[in-house]
Amino acid sequence: MMSFGKTALRGAALAFAIFAVPMAVSPLTSQAFADSTVKIVVNKTPITSDDISKRVAFLKLQRQSGNLNQKARDQLVDEALKREEIARVKMSVSTDDVDAAFARFAANNKMNPQQLTQILSQAGVGADHFKSFIAVQMSWPRLVNARYGARAKMSTQDLVTRLKERGEKPVTTEYFLQQVIFVIPESKRKSITGKRKSEAEASRKNYPGCEQAKTFAATMRDVAIKDLGRILAPELPEDWKALVEKTKEGGTTGTRVTEKGVEYLAICKQRQVSDDYAAELVFKAEDLMKAKDGENPNEAKYMEELRKKAQIVNT
Repeated sequence: MMSFGKTALRGAALAFAIFAVPMAVSPLTSQAFADSTVKIVVNKTPITSDDISKRVAFLKLQRQSGNLNQKARDQLVDEALKREEIARVKMSVSTDDVDAAFARFAANNKMNPQQLTQILSQAGVGADHFKSFIAVQMSWPRLVNARYGARAKMSTQDLVTRLKERGEKPVTTEYFLQQVIFVIPESKRKSITGKRKSEAEASRKNYPGCEQAKTFAATMRDVAIKDLGRILAPELPEDWKALVEKTKEGGTTGTRVTEKGVEYLAICKQRQVSDDYAAELVFKAEDLMKAKDGENPNEAKYMEELRKKAQIVNT
């Protein structure tokens, strides 16, 4: 039986979030408007009885229970707000991306797109309704990440609120790092990677410290030194995080083979800090962890802002 369960749909939404670009999110009511009654208007966008009946049918496919009519209305209002915001900032996925996702969903359920379209039609959902749902699911996480992601600055008000909730400034580790790269040309990657890894490991034993590192590198062939400067623990790339955190000041991490060659990091200095910038990064890291667990407070905050500004009329 086709998997429309909540887990499958959440997984689909996560997969959809990696796509990008031109506008594909269109109102659900483009064809149905003429044949049904307007039940809700969201910022001049109508939601019709046909839209609601299709969403109720979709909820039944997901085996949801309770007041499906109210759930359908609530979901469609939220999607209308998201769709409008997606269009405003021009961050919608493309129609081709939505069609590809639709085809993958069909394949995962051992069907082709035509068979999935037929089943959705028979269930009273329709392929267009499902594709509109997919488009929002693909596009919305990109907006949330763009606004609240690691590179987006937290507002002063949000920072103050979080600090009051915490009662004290969070503490994190500040690192000053140096990157050591044993360069491997792409043409020689297969033939010399093992040799370069051995050289990199041997050099760690004789590493003289960050101040003398460039002089040290000059005694070896094709070794680059890059000062990475100040990096706080929440900013550490996942690939390096565990290696850095278990290395003491003045030491070097284990080696990793990367697209540049064989690398390791030197911990020039480290200390505990609790300034505003550190607090902001800690809060963002906490939010990202909640998002990975299926709970994203930033998404709820974004939606609350959209609802406050919206005009929602039930007819």
